[in-house]
Amino acid sequence: MASNLTHFDKDGRVNMVDVSDKDSTDRVAIAHGHVSMTHETLALVKSGEARKGDVMTIAEIAGIMGAKQTSTLIPLCHPLPMSGAKVEISIDETLPGLRVNARVKTTGQTGVEMEALTAVSVACLTIYDMLKASDKAMVIGQIELLEKQGGKSGHYRKQNG
Repeated sequence: MASNLTHFDKDGRVNMVDVSDKDSTDRVAIAHGHVSMTHETLALVKSGEARKGDVMTIAEIAGIMGAKQTSTLIPLCHPLPMSGAKVEISIDETLPGLRVNARVKTTGQTGVEMEALTAVSVACLTIYDMLKASDKAMVIGQIELLEKQGGKSGHYRKQNG
């Protein structure tokens, strides 16, 4: 089993994957997640009157900062020179709550999937932190990779359903 996982060598010992023989290519990863909350808490976000400030803008900044710190948070991730990172948060009345999307780009020998997922995770955690005084029952959910481009494994796009 361990031989099928890239972070284990043939003897089952953990290692950081050696990417030195891989071609440097343009790579993009897109991830998303959401934070569901009460209608009252969402109204607080929309009004801009949350005690800690502009929830959506601060969470977008936090997500980008999280993407930049991925290799210090995930033990076997390579530090990457990101060429772009964007986090967008939108209001979704049907949750009710906030949807978080992240898109991360690099040109390199390994992908940015973990950076995009980390960006979404940190943005969601920031939303929770900023609003927990109003709603401790918020739920962070459905953090997932939607798409990745570049590299040996090619293009991946999550199928609906």
